[in-house]
Amino acid sequence: MVRPEQMAWRPEKDALTILEGNFAYYEKRVPEGLRATVGAPHPLEEELANLERVHRETLAAASAFPIERWDEERVHERLGFRRKIGIILLGMNEHEVHHRAQLMTYLRILGTPVPEAINRR
Repeated sequence: MVRPEQMAWRPEKDALTILEGNFAYYEKRVPEGLRATVGAPHPLEEELANLERVHRETLAAASAFPIERWDEERVHERLGFRRKIGIILLGMNEHEVHHRAQLMTYLRILGTPVPEAINRR
């Protein structure tokens, strides 16, 4: 629902534009910041295809992961990271919901109608 002319809009001067979304990620992201991990945005069609691909891959990986292993912990002492696998997955879901709501707010600010989160009959 983001129109091409809205792609460069920022809620504030130094914020990311709408497109700019194992521990290797954290090892780079934590000390260097988000901009070091997201890189330059690609054309909208490519970004949407990548989002869909990653979503499918994540669902497949979560579905295939044995339920009895969800209480295992993943630890990275240097980053101060210690989480159970089940909690990591819930955190990923919460993170996606946060960014979807953020985008809906930005779209409303820009005057773009967005669907309601709940279908009201």
